[in-house]
Amino acid sequence: MTTERTPSAARPRAVVAGASGFIGVALVAALREDGYDVVTIGRGSSASASWDDNAAVTELVDGAELLVNLAGRSVGCRYHDANREEIWSSRIDTTELLNRAVAAAVAPPALWLNASTGTIYRYALDRPQSEADGELGTGFSVDVARGWEAAFDSGDLPGTRRVALRMAIVLGDGGAARLLKRAARFGLGGPQLDGRWFPHRRYRGIGPHATPSSTAVHRSRGHQRFSWIHLDDVVGAVRHIRDTPSIAGPVNLAAPTAATSRTVMAALRRRVGVPFGLTAPRWLLEIGMLVLRQESELVLKSRWVEPRVLVDTGYTFVRPDLDDALAAS
Repeated sequence: MTTERTPSAARPRAVVAGASGFIGVALVAALREDGYDVVTIGRGSSASASWDDNAAVTELVDGAELLVNLAGRSVGCRYHDANREEIWSSRIDTTELLNRAVAAAVAPPALWLNASTGTIYRYALDRPQSEADGELGTGFSVDVARGWEAAFDSGDLPGTRRVALRMAIVLGDGGAARLLKRAARFGLGGPQLDGRWFPHRRYRGIGPHATPSSTAVHRSRGHQRFSWIHLDDVVGAVRHIRDTPSIAGPVNLAAPTAATSRTVMAALRRRVGVPFGLTAPRWLLEIGMLVLRQESELVLKSRWVEPRVLVDTGYTFVRPDLDDALAAS
């Protein structure tokens, strides 16, 4: 639901970092619809300020009402050393810079929303992981999320409410949905089965407090949980958090019911009109992901993320149904 704001000569300013991605584009449009003067921080010539210009970033943040940071290199790649370092630094360095800008502001933003990920939680088949009782995992993806949130939470910013957006896989016209639809069209829309594979170090921990990567083989038989959220509900959740002053800290952005690998792939097959999908054992999946330049973790990890804060504070999901979300993607 759109919150209408009365136009005025002095429109409230919203600063969006990482606005060029498919989440950022949708959010910028929504905030402008809500009456904000939206300015952006990025690396392209269209950004209002560049990450390389600390003074310009601080100037944008000072006096803003809302700050949203979505910056970070896509994790849709192979986790080789160069990509690992870029995934880490593109999140940690930018968040640390924004933290310094907020701390230096005479009029700091009332609300700072910083992207994070539901992948921060452990592999879960036994129960959902909420903000209150979720258990954090180990390995590269989890360490990136831990470091990201540590940079976000550091320091004393008494004038700014901080919320970490632990996003599940976002469905929409882009991102993971596009990759999964492509797989389904080529007949690879069956369940993905974990199994033994050659050892590698791409999932090893990273950062000053690196954790070990898990070597466990989970015999989930395609029932690994697949937490997701539609882009419309990412925008809706941002508006809800903005308008609910009691919300602070981590917030899980996920649909209320997690699917499984089997149900997601069946829904994708229906959507693209392919009646069958090959079951993908680990060895076949690894070959396919190598060709696609992705990591099998995307579909093998059981992510069971519960949006307890959103539900408990009265958020009504726009697209809680998987088939409807895929149809709108």
